[in-house]
Amino acid sequence: MKKRETPATTYRVIGNWKCNKTIDQARSWMDQFRRGYTPVDGVEVVLAPPHLLIAQLGEYLEQVKMKHFSLAAQDISPFPLGSYTGATAADMIKGICRYAIVGHWERRNYFHETPLDVVNKVSEAADASLIPIICVDETNAMSQLTALVDIDCDKLVVGYTPVDGSSYREPQSPDKIAEVAGYISQVYPSRPIIYGGGVNSRNYERYISIKGVSGLFLGAVSLQPDSFLQIVEAMQQRVRVAGPS
Repeated sequence: MKKRETPATTYRVIGNWKCNKTIDQARSWMDQFRRGYTPVDGVEVVLAPPHLLIAQLGEYLEQVKMKHFSLAAQDISPFPLGSYTGATAADMIKGICRYAIVGHWERRNYFHETPLDVVNKVSEAADASLIPIICVDETNAMSQLTALVDIDCDKLVVGYTPVDGSSYREPQSPDKIAEVAGYISQVYPSRPIIYGGGVNSRNYERYISIKGVSGLFLGAVSLQPDSFLQIVEAMQQRVRVAGPS
């Protein structure tokens, strides 16, 4: 694998709403978050709402023009536009979303998503100029990442998301996360790595400044705008104090 140039780090705080919120609840969340949000260079906020809300939240963002705030799709089809009932192709959301989450363990586990599906989804995202957030776990990271080496996608983000249930109640220790991030960097060098699993409004301070990790992938805590904003502001403060690396 050829060595890539390392750009200035962008730190990301990603909120995955999963299967939650109506459009009215989503608009209320956005209004509340926007009132307290001040953008900071070097920190990008990414929100992954359910697919049904993407278009309307995209229109909302067009109106309010929040800087350093992007949308992500929680999933995309492994196929292009065509006769695939129920699918959402990358080309359908590329003008609204900047990112696409691919290979989340819930997709692999509950929807029986295969390694080939994941590879095809990353390829579709790259072809549509979306930034894939590829989710990997410690046990299978090698196979999950080496399967992608032939895909031309310079902007891919690696999401380290442990799959054991305990990690969703209590996150792994910062030392363990740094260890796995170092391993991932050896397998897939010069890619930004974010951590997701068990981070909440009570423990986030331990996970803001982990060596080799440049962001957080948040689930339940992102459903509350105040709690999510609190973590965003902590990441912004980390960048102000230490400066982008």
